[in-house]
Amino acid sequence: MSVVLTRRTILAGGAAATATLGLNRRLLAAEPVKAGWVYVGPVGDFGYSYRHDVGRKAVEEALGDKVKTTFVENVSEGPDAERVIRELASRGQDIVFTTSFGFMNPTVRVAKQFPKVKFEHATGYQKAANVGIYNIRFYEGRAVLGTIAGHMTKSGVVGYVASVPIPEVAMGVNAFTLAAQKVRPDIQVKVVWVNAWYDPGKESDAAKTLIDQGADIISQHTDSPAPLQVAENRGVYGFGQASDMRKFAPKAQLTAIVDNWNDYYIGRVKAVMDGSWKPDDVWGGIAGGMCEMAPYANMPDNVVKAADEVKNGIAGGKLHPFDGPVKNQAGQVIIPAGQHASDEQLLKMDWFVQGVQGKLGG
Repeated sequence: MSVVLTRRTILAGGAAATATLGLNRRLLAAEPVKAGWVYVGPVGDFGYSYRHDVGRKAVEEALGDKVKTTFVENVSEGPDAERVIRELASRGQDIVFTTSFGFMNPTVRVAKQFPKVKFEHATGYQKAANVGIYNIRFYEGRAVLGTIAGHMTKSGVVGYVASVPIPEVAMGVNAFTLAAQKVRPDIQVKVVWVNAWYDPGKESDAAKTLIDQGADIISQHTDSPAPLQVAENRGVYGFGQASDMRKFAPKAQLTAIVDNWNDYYIGRVKAVMDGSWKPDDVWGGIAGGMCEMAPYANMPDNVVKAADEVKNGIAGGKLHPFDGPVKNQAGQVIIPAGQHASDEQLLKMDWFVQGVQGKLGG
């Protein structure tokens, strides 16, 4: 069973919901666990928020009438997010999943006000007694994409539609570029920022700009299929984002990173049910199945083989996307030879590697 709440409903119902605080909703053992999700984009973005909602639906399918889920979509990062999160908590959710980086501080603030409610924040780094964090190592998948791009580009120029300047996006651009350089050392990765997670118009314009600058492959860290559709229309290749987008661009999509939240969400809601939940810090990747690759298409067998070698090398721990030496754009060695980036370095990444054309943030 699921409930869809709009921001108008959330804000209008605050007073009534607050009046129920202090009541023990779960006096009856048969009462379902209530789980809420907050999405930065629409569930129909066919990308990031869509895949989180696939995970929510997996919870419903797995747990049936033992769970009641709610979601709020199109929530802006900032004050609006805090109001929505607070209202979900006041409406009696047992656990609330907030799924965008900009929801981090609002989640922590609300969690202090509702110590009996459990919160989990995706892509952030702040924990608390009732706040856990979780993420996917998207950069691992981007190393696979970069390997494919290095083989498939003819112009030697690849375009990258970037969302917002946070470490997660920087490490994605860098992992992609480093992998591409191993195949084609002279490759240029041009970055255009749209400063939004989901804005099909801006994403489309960015892809067109990059193609006009010579890019014959488009990658993206934005959530709509728009860049891939532009690639299809302009006769170049591209990669889907967060989900398999091949139906939007069957001739253009080479593969896509597929975010798999299903097992994670099912496990965390079950932990609430059996009382074993605790604030955890999970960063899953290819090895754990949270970062998957969509079926390869529109590429020869040798490229498929090269992509699988990188994917399997990462999964087996034999390859790290940030194996040194790695230099930044200024030529300084950031990761020495014989070492690879630590998680701490990755989570604070605020620089681009050599070969990236563009500045972090614009």
